[in-house]
Amino acid sequence: MSEINNQNNKESLERVAANGLINRRHLLGLGLAGAGGLISHSVLAADSSRVEIPAWSKMPGRDPSGYGSPSSFVGSYQRLAGAPNAVLPGSGVSRTPLHLLQGNITPNSLHFERHHSGIPAIDPAQHRLVIHGMVRQPLEFSYEDLLAYPMQSRIYFLECSGNSGANTSATAGDSSAAAIHGLLSCSEWTGVSLATLLDEAGIAEGATWVTSTGADGASMGRSIPLNKALRDVFIALYQNGEPIRPEQGYPMRLFVPGWEGNVSVKWLTQIKLADSPANFRDETSKYTDLLPDGKALQFTFPMGVKSLITSPSGQMSLRRQGLHEVSGVAWSGSGAISRVEVSADGGRSWADAHLDGTGQDLALTRFRIPWIWEGGPAVLQSRATDSAGQVQPTRAMVLANYDATNRYHFNGIQSWSVSAQGEVKNVYA
Repeated sequence: MSEINNQNNKESLERVAANGLINRRHLLGLGLAGAGGLISHSVLAADSSRVEIPAWSKMPGRDPSGYGSPSSFVGSYQRLAGAPNAVLPGSGVSRTPLHLLQGNITPNSLHFERHHSGIPAIDPAQHRLVIHGMVRQPLEFSYEDLLAYPMQSRIYFLECSGNSGANTSATAGDSSAAAIHGLLSCSEWTGVSLATLLDEAGIAEGATWVTSTGADGASMGRSIPLNKALRDVFIALYQNGEPIRPEQGYPMRLFVPGWEGNVSVKWLTQIKLADSPANFRDETSKYTDLLPDGKALQFTFPMGVKSLITSPSGQMSLRRQGLHEVSGVAWSGSGAISRVEVSADGGRSWADAHLDGTGQDLALTRFRIPWIWEGGPAVLQSRATDSAGQVQPTRAMVLANYDATNRYHFNGIQSWSVSAQGEVKNVYA
């Protein structure tokens, strides 16, 4: 009888693409309730009139604490940290465990890190931000000074331009979503508009670029056009409600929405207005895009439209056949996400996924779609479209634009293969 019910439930779910993808409307409660035979759960006996009360419901719990921590039953939620760099001390990354998270906001403790000379321990009472160069009056700000200014809060993603660069390699590594794509996070950032401070300093005629420098040992510096700086750039002092952490630039960092993470200079100490870019080390020898003809593109700031299925994803295993939710995140440096399509057959057929929320500019958007896995092989992919009309390209399309050694700005479609045994791996399709 259960087999008959299971078959009836499968037939009641509207299939919208090959290999088991189900209409996204079933996520909205219009049909999923009727999929009982496809979802694992326990059914109580008809005469169950009493539920056993567990021990933790019979005694007081622990007292409140000064700073919260996860449940001891949650397991290990940690960043994927790289090994120390013996040649360049303090240089390295730790990656956000995207495959373990839900929603669109990254917890502060799991936000990815990228450093060029380690994390300085800065006393905010002694730190200063100087604005100088082509301004009418140079200004100096303490941390306390900035706290007195009107602030703004915005939800934005931050992505290293080297994120996903592993998928430019000749062979697909058997890696997790974090290992390949974990230089990506999304937070609510709060701070002071840079335009406000520049207006106070007074912009001299002829100024067209803003250069910024950090207080780390590498004196990391980048240049951005003045028109971008006046549009939406700000000095971030808080992340998800609390002061930004040292690895994110405490006591202050520049935040440049939608552009490669390296330009959002951490531990910000200098802003200089000029009539040309500074051509820092990190915008000449690094963070440029090598082309097939040997030339390199410089100042390729915006991050491309992109999406990633986080569950199921690399190194995961499907433990049962039946109904699953395919879920992931999408983002673009050119606006909001307007559409995400999902394929279970390597891109031969596509179905629209459900988007959580209305889609916010320059932020992560969570997408979901139900999928029936019946034990056969599958290749899961997602393809995003943004509000500017840009569609996420295939891996082959991205690689054709650059030299084989280029590792920056890779936004090709990610493919996850699912074997008959339920093992999920990174593949090129």
